[in-house]
Amino acid sequence: MILDGHAPASIAHAARCLAEGGLVGLPTETVYGLAADAGQAAAVAGIFAAKGRPSDHPLIVHVTGPEAVGAYVREVPPVAHRLMEAFWPGPLTLILPRRAGMAEAAAGGQDSVGLRCPSHPVARALLAACAALEPPVRGLAAPSANRFGRVSPTRASHVRDEFGDGLLVLDGGDCPVGIESAIVDCTRGRPVLLRPGVLTFDQIQAACGERLWRPQDMPDAAPRASGTLASHYAPQAPVRLMDARALQAALDVLGPGATDLGLAVWARAPLHVTAQGVRLRPMPADAAAAAHELFAALRDFDRPGTRLIWIEQPPADDPAWDGVRDRLQRAAADR
Repeated sequence: MILDGHAPASIAHAARCLAEGGLVGLPTETVYGLAADAGQAAAVAGIFAAKGRPSDHPLIVHVTGPEAVGAYVREVPPVAHRLMEAFWPGPLTLILPRRAGMAEAAAGGQDSVGLRCPSHPVARALLAACAALEPPVRGLAAPSANRFGRVSPTRASHVRDEFGDGLLVLDGGDCPVGIESAIVDCTRGRPVLLRPGVLTFDQIQAACGERLWRPQDMPDAAPRASGTLASHYAPQAPVRLMDARALQAALDVLGPGATDLGLAVWARAPLHVTAQGVRLRPMPADAAAAAHELFAALRDFDRPGTRLIWIEQPPADDPAWDGVRDRLQRAAADR
């Protein structure tokens, strides 16, 4: 069931559903999430079951703001305070030392927890309504509202397509960002970027006030974090990444005699296509616009009859494309 997420009655209904242990499809600025009360282990287990997600693969907990962090973590390093001040509400998740007894199921049993404060008005209204309940729902565990490992949803209809009409979904329109949040680990004495997003490495490092590390630069193991498996965000049809020259060469090989290929192509470069039945969709030249369109494009391509998806690689030397590049590389990884 899809409800108008901007209607106060819908927000109140969704808050009651969550307090009673139910699941709700929730719009955020990044992607739609499948939300449950982070404090109810049984409700969180419902997320894992619905998604087919391993229970040791942690979820991100969404909170109203920095004032709510203390309920879940035992300490907040100074660098985390600086990042909250710079980017919350917004598309940044922080991994912090988890307070014992709090959000254990959402954390996948780890002694750390990922927290985020979303900026989407519907998400913020729902979090506020939940916090005002008695007893309050202090935070919402909410991974992307799709089957595990598949393409994330950026529209309410995508969530319905995944889980059917039985799930309550708040419609907040198309997600303005379109890819998941960046994730920074703050549990190892220095900040480490575990997953890129629309915030660039340089933007995050400037806000840190100190060096931002990458996982390959750190000798110790990172905590498990959402959306960091090698294969993720994957449509049913195999995805192949190529530069523009290789993409045009592959299309030339097909030639005008090729038919019924089940081929979809997403590219920035102007391509000449002579084969019949190739679905060609232009990719925006701007990184933020491409991020906004990415998952909707993959879902549009991934329909019956599509057997292969070819995508032009993002520019290698432009950090603004890091988030899109990360999602495409995971979508194209061996499964």
